[in-house]
Amino acid sequence: MENRKELRTWLDKFNLDHPLVIAGPCSAETEEQLVKIAKQLKDSDVSVLRAGLWKPRTRPGNFEGVGALGLKWMKTAKEETGLLTTTEVANANHVELALENDVDILWIGARTTVSPFIVQEIADALKGTDKTVLIKNPVNPDLSLWLGAVERFYTADVKNLGVIHRGFSTYEKTKYRNNPEWQIPIDLQNRFPDLPLILDPSHIAGRRDILFDLCQTALDLNYDGLMVETHHDPDNAWSDAAQQITPSTLIQFMKDLKIRKEISESEEFVNSLKNLRAKIDIADHQLLEVLSKRMKIADEIGLIKKSQNVAILQTSRWNEILGKMILEGEQQGLSEEFVLKMFKAIHQESINHQKKVISE
Repeated sequence: MENRKELRTWLDKFNLDHPLVIAGPCSAETEEQLVKIAKQLKDSDVSVLRAGLWKPRTRPGNFEGVGALGLKWMKTAKEETGLLTTTEVANANHVELALENDVDILWIGARTTVSPFIVQEIADALKGTDKTVLIKNPVNPDLSLWLGAVERFYTADVKNLGVIHRGFSTYEKTKYRNNPEWQIPIDLQNRFPDLPLILDPSHIAGRRDILFDLCQTALDLNYDGLMVETHHDPDNAWSDAAQQITPSTLIQFMKDLKIRKEISESEEFVNSLKNLRAKIDIADHQLLEVLSKRMKIADEIGLIKKSQNVAILQTSRWNEILGKMILEGEQQGLSEEFVLKMFKAIHQESINHQKKVISE
């Protein structure tokens, strides 16, 4: 699969002067609920109504969706508002039912993207279709797995494709439900700049108070659209209540969000950016020099440990460094999340250096 301008054709057909907005409840609950939400989203920036019908819950016993019954509700909502519709499909049977009921856009969930076997089954069921298929990133931070899923649909002659960034699971506690790991979708953008990229801030956030900032970050990074979970009564939603917002809140979001230009031709801007980037290049070079010095010290530590037959990992020392660096990082205006990632990477490289020394 190669980057081609044609990858954007389905999105360009919307002829929008703002990002594509997909919105609706996490789960379709009743026909009345779905139609009510659709009507509140009508005549806004929203182009597509979303609703989960088959919900792959982490643990059994939770609400797992109304299933095929909801397809009729989506059709009614579409007829009464003119909004296009989209839902998640997790197997070939879901695909067949969605196509029979003229769902406009199908999305592949994060739990499905992790399985090439299931992705291939769905791709085969959609072979040659003119429907748009959006692929959410896999649960784990693996760009190859994400792109592999996209390529399976492309190979099945499904040409209307896009990707949804919904964040990645992590065993570490952060302020996010799913860690955004922005660098992964940025890498995807660099490889396939014409493949439409949509943010799902609801599943990244897990709570509504940080949704706006996530949406703004996505627009700052030149994302093509947003998929936001929207409910007329979020607190009483049957699933994921904490991360849903009202249609009126979403409409205000779209008024307040700033859409950035991709580039400015101002001579002053170009010169200022050039000078600042030169400073960044110098700082990056200095950073590599400092890291190289640190690893040479790690090599010396490895030699001492080897001479005394001492284990490489010293947990108490590592925890001491980490705690101190987090505090110092905060004083320097660096987030705890960034400091943790950086020093874990440095620590792993130090261990690799000491392992090499001790094994020689």
